[in-house]
Amino acid sequence: MSSRPASSACPCGRPQLYDACCGPLHAGAPAPDAESLMRARYSAYVRRDADYLRASWHSRTRPPVLEFEGPQPVWLGLAVKSARTLDADHAEVAFVARYRIGGGSVVRMREHSRFAREDGHWRYVDGDVD
Repeated sequence: MSSRPASSACPCGRPQLYDACCGPLHAGAPAPDAESLMRARYSAYVRRDADYLRASWHSRTRPPVLEFEGPQPVWLGLAVKSARTLDADHAEVAFVARYRIGGGSVVRMREHSRFAREDGHWRYVDGDVD
């Protein structure tokens, strides 16, 4: 987990402090919508919080293990391009996340993610990366 203080700006890009934005979701509060879950997952990648990432993954697609080994990206920012609720239990979020590994060039990862409710909570199902 990152040594970033909880009272710092939230990595997800919303204009709130971490402890008022993604922090409560990482502590177990349910995400109110798919976009909030996606933003909390981005913050979890920034903070290397594998437990939250696995817990927020849908059981059908959850990897058995998630570890942060080897060279890790330095996450530089998130831009949500669209968030769409399809019905009460399904939603999609398109975003661009920027990162860099080591001294390499900045990479822009574009993903169209799918979310579904499971046991009353939004969960990440999968996504198409461009």
